[in-house]
Amino acid sequence: MGASGLGSRAIIGAFYNQLDEDIKTSWISRISMLFKSNQESETYKWLGTAPTMREWIGGRQAKGLRENGITIVNKTYESTMEVLVDEIRRDKTSQVMLRVAEQARRANAHWASLLTTLIVAGASGLAYDGAAFFSGSHSEGDSGTQDNDLTGAASSGTQPTAAEAEAAIMDCVGTMLGFKDDVGEPMNEGASEFLIMVPTVYLAPFAAVMSNDYIAAGQSNVIKNIEGFSFYLAVNPRLTAVDTFYVFRADSKTKPFIRQEEEPITVSAVAEGSELEFNENKHHYGIKAIRNVGYGYWQHACRYVFT
Repeated sequence: MGASGLGSRAIIGAFYNQLDEDIKTSWISRISMLFKSNQESETYKWLGTAPTMREWIGGRQAKGLRENGITIVNKTYESTMEVLVDEIRRDKTSQVMLRVAEQARRANAHWASLLTTLIVAGASGLAYDGAAFFSGSHSEGDSGTQDNDLTGAASSGTQPTAAEAEAAIMDCVGTMLGFKDDVGEPMNEGASEFLIMVPTVYLAPFAAVMSNDYIAAGQSNVIKNIEGFSFYLAVNPRLTAVDTFYVFRADSKTKPFIRQEEEPITVSAVAEGSELEFNENKHHYGIKAIRNVGYGYWQHACRYVFT
């Protein structure tokens, strides 16, 4: 679009278009549930409370909500871009639109930022059962003690080979498939899709696991060749630990994490005809969202630390 036709409506429209395109390629929706909110905070008492089938002997045995639950408090976030009116008028190479696209990309990345912070804090942040989200002491009713915080050795410090990465992934998957609920029933029966999240330092060995039919001489790659299972690799540059990766179940309606949104991203402008334009020859384009994140089902998540 020529500079003379670039107004606030075009800029805001371009932002929303870019926002819709970016979210479709993200890992965010694979591992988190989105809930709408209409107040300062929301409490989730239904986590871990789904009843299982039983023989009907006597009356019904209803299973209610928890006395306590996970409470997520909404927070307000903003980002504002300033553009000189003369920059818009002179913009023959669409530099303004490139800045708009980058602002939209960063707005989408905000969910990734919030979720990554939550994931990294999972060894101390509490899940709905009162234990740390990644912990070896999860226990509910007849579940027994369960552990979704695993460790294993790597032959070269904390840098695994492809074979060691494959074994660690399968350790996590096998552990998750064995998780039980409070009446001893399998929590992940039928699970078939998993997302593997790694820091950038693990790109090479884990990419080899995802793509190679063999991971060592004569050793078939189970991850690549196993039937009935799908694995997705997400390289997360926000992860800074050089000894840790994560596996999440990705095919369940219930997810490891909760995204809570009171107000979705909105864009507003102080632009044509404003006092800002008259006094300072500038336009402001601001985005705002009211949201937060919290822990959901720990049974759909596993942390693995190479020691």
